[in-house]
Amino acid sequence: MSESPEEPIYQQLARIGKALASPVRLRLLDVLGQREHTVEELAQAAGVPLKNTSAQLQQLRAVHLVTSRKEGQRVYYRLADERVSRFLAELRGFAEERLAELRDAVRARLGPLEGVTADELASRLADPGTLVVDVRPAADYAAGHVPGAISLPMAELRERLDELPGERQIVAYCGGPYCAVSSEAVRVLREHGHAAHPLDGGYLGWQQR
Repeated sequence: MSESPEEPIYQQLARIGKALASPVRLRLLDVLGQREHTVEELAQAAGVPLKNTSAQLQQLRAVHLVTSRKEGQRVYYRLADERVSRFLAELRGFAEERLAELRDAVRARLGPLEGVTADELASRLADPGTLVVDVRPAADYAAGHVPGAISLPMAELRERLDELPGERQIVAYCGGPYCAVSSEAVRVLREHGHAAHPLDGGYLGWQQR
C-alpha cells in the first residue's frame, strides 16, 4: 500500500502526541509550568533518575515544548512559551471531561474537599477576611506566588499554626493541579479550627488563569 500524500503531515503531527504519551514527561511539563528548574530539581520532583530525566527532557525539547539555558555548570529548563502552558491546560480539561477513570484517579488523589477556583480567588484577593497561604517550599514561593499570599511550607505548618489568625477564611495552594499537599494542609487547618479550602489547580492553575 502506497503512502498517502498527507502521510508526512500526520507524521509530524504525531510527534507531539508521542512526546506527550508518557506520564513522566507530562509530570515534568506540569512542574516546568510553575517555574524553570534544573535537571536535578526536575528529577527530584518527578521521582525519576537523573539520566532518565535528562533523556525525557531531550524528547520534549526536540518538539519545542521546552527550552533550556545554561548558567555556569547548571542547565535550566522551562516551557518554550505560554502557548505550551495553555495547551496543557486544555488537554487536562479535555481529558478529565472524557475519561471517568481520570476523574476517579483525581478524586482518589485529592480527596473530597471542595476547592476555590482561580476566578473565585481573584475576586477575593482584596477581601481582608481572606488569607492566601502558599504551602510550597520557600524557593518556589520566592520564584512566584499569588499576590498577597504568605509562605508557609507544609513542612512547617504544624509548628507555625499560631501565626494564623483564627477569624479569616484561608485558601491554601501548592504546585500543580494534581498536587495533594494543599488538601493535606487544609485538613490540618480544619483540625485546628480554621475555615480553609484548597485552591483548585494549585499555583499552576492560577498562572494559567
